[in-house]
Amino acid sequence: MSNLEAAPAEVACNASQTAGIEVLHPREVPLGGPRAIPVQRTVPQRQRSLIGAWCFLDRYGPVTGAAARMDVAPHPHTGLQTVSWLFSGEVEHRDSAGVHAIVRPGELNLMTAGAGICHSEVSVGSGVLHGAQLWVALPDSARDTGRDFAHHTPAPVSLPGAAVRVFLGELAGSRSPAHTFTPLLGAQIDLDTNAALDVDIDPTFEHGVLCDVGDIELGGTALTVGDLGYQGPGIATLHLRNAGPRPGRLLVLGGKPFTEELVMWWNFVGRSHDEIVTYRRLWLDGDERFGAVSGYQGRVPRLPAPPLPSTRLLPRPISDRKETG
Repeated sequence: MSNLEAAPAEVACNASQTAGIEVLHPREVPLGGPRAIPVQRTVPQRQRSLIGAWCFLDRYGPVTGAAARMDVAPHPHTGLQTVSWLFSGEVEHRDSAGVHAIVRPGELNLMTAGAGICHSEVSVGSGVLHGAQLWVALPDSARDTGRDFAHHTPAPVSLPGAAVRVFLGELAGSRSPAHTFTPLLGAQIDLDTNAALDVDIDPTFEHGVLCDVGDIELGGTALTVGDLGYQGPGIATLHLRNAGPRPGRLLVLGGKPFTEELVMWWNFVGRSHDEIVTYRRLWLDGDERFGAVSGYQGRVPRLPAPPLPSTRLLPRPISDRKETG
């Protein structure tokens, strides 16, 4: 998925540690323009720009009919992996590595951009479209790796009052075979009505819990739909509860705190202003670094890069970063 904000902000990413539960509220961003699908973005924001190496999280839907039409023209990425995860609907994926795939509910689609890739995403059919699109920052040692794509359908693990689907990493005795370049966790948990679940986690990880459906609580802190609850490292259990009168659903995202400083702008993850300028120029020039998507039949052949800001893209000084707790 592309970051389609008209004036995307520079984001300097840094992990911070916190005691207790921190709640991140989403902001609404139009996907493709003012009349397109609205998405709820919780990461990045000034309050917190990373959870492990997870550096971007959009939740969208449920939407139906004409409003559910997703048509994101070919657009570039660098220095990251994209994680596509659907709750309902289908999305057609095409990329410059030659991959053509249909993203379906409960199936992981993991694209590695590495040094550069471009891809398109188009919804299929007229059903309810509902899902999440996430990005994972690649460490410096792997950010120039080659293009790749992986697919995995995790089997649900039954727990008292809950079902767990692990699409990245390991949780509740289930492990995903999908490869990541830093230690990560990604899982969907469905909770029965009035169900509580204590699940063991890696205490070296920081974790985010995204509320998708229900009245979810993390460690006794209430999350409304679209909220992301953050729990810092040093805790070995996630205390989850669905306090509402209907089944609940959430995503758990975790990872070891990412210690490398990043600069994110539009769809690029880099390390400096000059890198971002170079990526943008190469995309506008049609450079082979990003390749080309075959078979896309949308309104425009590719998304143009927005203008750069008038000032240099500089990471925020460490002293300016917000620490809580």
